[in-house]
Amino acid sequence: MFRPSLVIATLVAACSFAQAQQRPYEGLQQRSIKALSDQDQADLRAGRGMGFALAAELNGYPGPAHVLELADKLALIAEQTAKVQTLFDRMKAEAIPVGESLVKLEADLDRQFALKMATERSVADATAAIGTTQGALRNVHLKFHLLTVEVLTPEQVQRYSELRGYSDTGQSMPHHRMHPR
Repeated sequence: MFRPSLVIATLVAACSFAQAQQRPYEGLQQRSIKALSDQDQADLRAGRGMGFALAAELNGYPGPAHVLELADKLALIAEQTAKVQTLFDRMKAEAIPVGESLVKLEADLDRQFALKMATERSVADATAAIGTTQGALRNVHLKFHLLTVEVLTPEQVQRYSELRGYSDTGQSMPHHRMHPR
């Protein structure tokens, strides 16, 4: 049976989808820094990971923030909790200034374009500095995943993976250098 209302609804949905595809950045021009949302800026300034350590996280190297969140479920002993807290504090102390630098560099690049002063050379220099800073920030987060796994037992690492939802029986977990210190 032909239903005109269904055809109209389908056409409206298709047009809305097409329009959204043509305007994927609509509204982003209002951001203070076009390449970073307010949440991105807050996360960088707070030293949060923002996915920079996924290579470690998803391959069996827990990060200190999530280990602390799951401390009870991981049955951490007091010594482990203290060590992971120290790692977390050190990570934040290193990540926050690098994140602040990244926000500043992105603001500077944005300003070049906003003021119509961007040149090939200035953009090359700015993006190189941004890339270096992003790499430094990623290194900070990855380093602390490496250090955190050393504090945990293999069983705790496996439990962490299960609790975080990425346990896979075929996934190999790091077994070297994992022990409570």
